[in-house]
Amino acid sequence: MRLVLIGPARPLRGGVAQHTTRLAAAAEAAGHDVLLLSYARLYPRWLYPGRAMREPDDAGAAVGRPVLIPWWPPTWRAAARAALAHGPDLVVIQWWVPFLGPMAAWLAWRLARGGARVAWLCHNVLPHEGGGPVDRAVIRAALGRGDAWLVHSRSDADALAALLGPARLARGRLAVTAMPAVAPEAAQPPPDRAAARRALGVPGGAPLALFFGFVRPYKGLDVLIDALPAARAAVPGLRLWVAGECWTPARDLAAQAHALGLGAAEVTIEDAYLPAAEAGIRFAAADVCVLPYRSATQSAVATAAFAHGLPVIASRVGGLPDAVADGVDGLLVPPGDPAALAAAIARFFTEPGLAAHLAAGAAARGAQLGWAPMVAVIEGLARVGDDPGPQRDRWAAGRSSG
Repeated sequence: MRLVLIGPARPLRGGVAQHTTRLAAAAEAAGHDVLLLSYARLYPRWLYPGRAMREPDDAGAAVGRPVLIPWWPPTWRAAARAALAHGPDLVVIQWWVPFLGPMAAWLAWRLARGGARVAWLCHNVLPHEGGGPVDRAVIRAALGRGDAWLVHSRSDADALAALLGPARLARGRLAVTAMPAVAPEAAQPPPDRAAARRALGVPGGAPLALFFGFVRPYKGLDVLIDALPAARAAVPGLRLWVAGECWTPARDLAAQAHALGLGAAEVTIEDAYLPAAEAGIRFAAADVCVLPYRSATQSAVATAAFAHGLPVIASRVGGLPDAVADGVDGLLVPPGDPAALAAAIARFFTEPGLAAHLAAGAAARGAQLGWAPMVAVIEGLARVGDDPGPQRDRWAAGRSSG
């Protein structure tokens, strides 16, 4: 298969860039001829709330061909020319934010006009914050121009169906497949737990919960902090380690913890974007990863935790119930409910045998998180031609293959 991938890639940072980079490598390893068209610049500096847009361990070498600038149409034309010159069986465009809508819609139109089959790989059909009428119009204009759609959760599939309507989906194909493990180091043996705790200065026997990733309001870290006093009453010595760049003021989170009688030893806020190797130390040191999200489409953090054999306590919202099997590799709780979250954390640490059972389930789940199932789905989308749809690839296939 001759495949064109359009999306951010290293040295750009973040989960979508890691996803594109890993997907291109997996497709090439499967014997496909892959052209990866990445971004020369992704966001204007004034629009991006983070501190940097490139990986902290960036050595300067770009993966793929960095062509696109979303606000500069000449780069759109250059990308379209390169994609069509590749003679693709399929062009896969990564989608995650309405800001890309005008560029993405034009690319899909131009590629289709040139005879290419276009598939959208949607990380978030809608913005995490929901999006207003303008956002939805932009998303509809972009995602409506395509032959196929691939999403990572059934909730996103439902959102896409509601947005585009059954008539539009009937003219293409919709596939749902599980999120693979994204971080490049995820498949490697994790650091030794004792060594990881020594590196972080965490006592060897202290119960430790991990919150990992960008700190944004929808992720509900404030709910987790509110839950901590009750959880600590049931689990003496419980600590929370927050590892991720804060897009809300870290001082506000620290003040919230302080008001609840929690000091830096009880809640450590590591306000920094970590390269994957450093992230692995945090996963290795923890007993459980907590995702107290208010909304979610899917979660690369959950797959990273599983790849390190770490169970997950998550909100029962959006795509998280697809990612976390309650009682098998983690626990699910209602979103925005500190009492329920505290009870789940207490249960994890105090119920005899539960932590070991969930850790075994997480390790088994992590062993299934390879990229071959996603490559196989993309191969199928390239072969579909004009077959009627929509069709949904069995979610169970994505959860049980690796």
